[in-house]
Amino acid sequence: MTEQSQTRPRTSLAEKVYDTMHTRIMRGDFSPNEKLPAETDLSVQFGVSRPILRAALERLREEGLIYSRQGAGNFVRLKQANPLGYAKVETIADIQRCYEFRLTVESAAAGMAAKRRNLVVLGDMQRALDMLADATGSRMHREDADFAFHVAVASGSNNSYFVETLRALREHIHVGMKLHGESLMSDGAAALEEVLAEHRAIFDAIKEQDADRAQTVMHAHIEHSRNRLFGASLLDLSLQDKS
Repeated sequence: MTEQSQTRPRTSLAEKVYDTMHTRIMRGDFSPNEKLPAETDLSVQFGVSRPILRAALERLREEGLIYSRQGAGNFVRLKQANPLGYAKVETIADIQRCYEFRLTVESAAAGMAAKRRNLVVLGDMQRALDMLADATGSRMHREDADFAFHVAVASGSNNSYFVETLRALREHIHVGMKLHGESLMSDGAAALEEVLAEHRAIFDAIKEQDADRAQTVMHAHIEHSRNRLFGASLLDLSLQDKS
């Protein structure tokens, strides 16, 4: 086994811890200046080693979400406004708008990821797919694995604007994914299998460097997700003329 292959699982686990902690901080699970649980407790909670946990915490520090006090532990910083200016999801219309935006942005990212196929990114996508497959086999939907897959696709574009846009929209996308997951759970195993197949189709298109197909299947996947959630109840978001 090469040194690179030995380090990839560690990187993947650190990314998973980072994503979960990032989500908790951004949605307000911790108050400003609140002390995080001890590293020992967090290691047990996530089921990872201390070095992996510290890698995730270091990334949170670099992004200014937490800070450390020598001998006292890690603390949450005052949460700053979203750097891209996205308002919080407050209405059903906001969820629909988020889907509309994703249809454009993520489809383009998938096409670029296919053109610029990268084996490391494919590995990240495969690990997220494996988590989704395990969850599907247990008749569950994992929003964290779903989001990790989409971030990996964006990373494959080798364009940081796509990745940072998805990360800035993490909470907005999470709302839709959570509601979509609940819908899938109520629809049964066939619906979960269908969504897994859609993710695999995206992966295959990117792996085969078929940019047009990658863009098409990503667009179809997000559109299907939106339609499963809204059904025939899509809102009319037309601007109303003032008389």
